[in-house]
Amino acid sequence: MDEKQINLNGAGHSSRSGSTGRSGEGDPSLASLSAEQRQRQERMSVLANAPVQELLNLWKQLGIDPGCQMLRGPETGLIALRGRMGGGGAPFNFGEATVTRATVKMENGAIGHAVMLGRDTGKAKLAAVIDALATDESMASKINDKIMTPLRTLASQKDSDLASKTQATRVNFFTMVRGED
Repeated sequence: MDEKQINLNGAGHSSRSGSTGRSGEGDPSLASLSAEQRQRQERMSVLANAPVQELLNLWKQLGIDPGCQMLRGPETGLIALRGRMGGGGAPFNFGEATVTRATVKMENGAIGHAVMLGRDTGKAKLAAVIDALATDESMASKINDKIMTPLRTLASQKDSDLASKTQATRVNFFTMVRGED
């Protein structure tokens, strides 16, 4: 692979963690983050949860091909998953998840990072490139308009479709009082 070109021909595996791109919503530990950090976190969450084919289509429509150098990866590995009983008990390990990470350096010196569930190296590279490009004010607005907004709309549409399917199968249970009890 030429280090100056973005090779997006990854493994093609898509993974969706079930989240809709609203990481940390309502989390008091995120209160100390700056607005820029929260915006970057939200952007990376949307990219991580986006279907790979949709992300590639939106990237191609943007019509740019910036040069970059891979600083790390993309590499696939495992992370430990931890939980707490009832959300407040002692932490415990309950499994592992496959993740792919990548770090890129653009020609202008901007550095971008990405960590995603699954093994799709192409998606991780592309997300890292988008992260780096979004550090530039003019590119950030293009990325937001041409990539992020359509992905947020798609996630919202999938959420409402799932909610309507769930509502259609909802069962309301009630108790009838019998006798004089």
